[in-house]
Amino acid sequence: MKRKRRLSLFSSALLSAALLLSACSGSGQQANTGEQPSATNNQTKTEQIELKMGYYSDPPTQKKMEELLAKFMAKNPHIKITTETGPHAQFFQKLNTQIAGGNAPDLWLSDGVKVFEFAERGALKDLKDLIDKDLNKDDYYGMDANKGPGGEIWGVPQGVQIGVLYYNKALFDKAGVKYPDATWTWDQVKEAAELLTIDASGKNAKDPAFDATKVSEYGFTIFSSPVGVSRGWFPLMKTFGGGVLDQSLQKAVLDTPENKQAVEWMVDGMKKGIFPDPVDLQSFQDPFKPFLSGVSGMQIDIYAARVKMRESGLNFDVAPLPAGPGGKRFAPSIVNSWVISKKADDKKTQAAWEWIKYWATDDEAQREWASLGEAIPVKKKVAEEVLNSDTSLNAKVYLDSMEFAGSLDANAVFGEWRKAFDEQMFPVFSGEASVEQGLKNANAAVQKVLDEFYKK
Repeated sequence: MKRKRRLSLFSSALLSAALLLSACSGSGQQANTGEQPSATNNQTKTEQIELKMGYYSDPPTQKKMEELLAKFMAKNPHIKITTETGPHAQFFQKLNTQIAGGNAPDLWLSDGVKVFEFAERGALKDLKDLIDKDLNKDDYYGMDANKGPGGEIWGVPQGVQIGVLYYNKALFDKAGVKYPDATWTWDQVKEAAELLTIDASGKNAKDPAFDATKVSEYGFTIFSSPVGVSRGWFPLMKTFGGGVLDQSLQKAVLDTPENKQAVEWMVDGMKKGIFPDPVDLQSFQDPFKPFLSGVSGMQIDIYAARVKMRESGLNFDVAPLPAGPGGKRFAPSIVNSWVISKKADDKKTQAAWEWIKYWATDDEAQREWASLGEAIPVKKKVAEEVLNSDTSLNAKVYLDSMEFAGSLDANAVFGEWRKAFDEQMFPVFSGEASVEQGLKNANAAVQKVLDEFYKK
């Protein structure tokens, strides 16, 4: 079923979720293929084209992006790019306002879960023809992540995140537990977590005298709200054969036996005290703190998490996310992408495409960005080179996990349906409501969000 395209302006606040979450006019420019330009191309390129580009950043990524922009503009002196940047939440809040006001950037870096939000609200250009002309899609990870139901391609991957199982080698060694590997199931995770979980008196969760109310070290941190969509409940439900939305991304499918089995698996671990429940995580203030501070044995997390883990001095490694019933595997994938404003005219569109093509095809630019550890390079050749050279951990796991990677059911109202799910399921994960009732309530709440957007 095709999704309806909402062409109205952003007249209301977009996606209020706490975790997740600049178009000038101008007029076509020949693609810079790296070949000797013809006289006609030389004449065209004497015309200066100014672009406004937006991207979210922190100090290291801003510094590197500006370096790469300087190199690009030195190679393309007819293109001048000015930038707008800021931390993730502030950047997208401002961007939403700019789109609503008609003064968004000509191109911007979109969080992977927000591409369809922008596309389905009529803010993006379809890049399929440009991609087909200039890029070999088989050379890249994540190109299909931005594919619309009508064959549109709304963005070109900038960097890929993939979910894997992180584990604390020091805690495993102390407990005498075998490290996770590609053969593990989720039941083995729970068995290991029982041995890794320690109470205040030093007893593990297998000991009859274990006190689940006084846990000092947890076996496994699994997130319920709000980051469970990439690091907790969502990948578990998918692995167990369930999920949130059907293939149309317009119908909720939460109230199923598969989802019930997955949530019961999680709730059981929380009741036993081997996984922190939402209240426990709130006591840490930062939900990532248990693993980062060395008091949790395992955690689902994305590629970029390696940076903070190394800064924390953890002795850690990674394994593929375990298999569920029937051997099914699922790794959550987020493909952050370059997109072009629908309001950009032909000249600005072509100039913006030159930047995107530079990013995607220039091996050295990919290597420089990869040096930050911020994302897996999108060019497969460079990704293999970068990850195979990382001997500090089993980095091949990230590439192997691409084989069973999947999206987060992101659509135009991703943040809104995620919030609705969190509100209904928090009591379940906190032990205050049944799994059955929670899933029924969540299904109704998510469907209400979907209908309010797609059926208007």
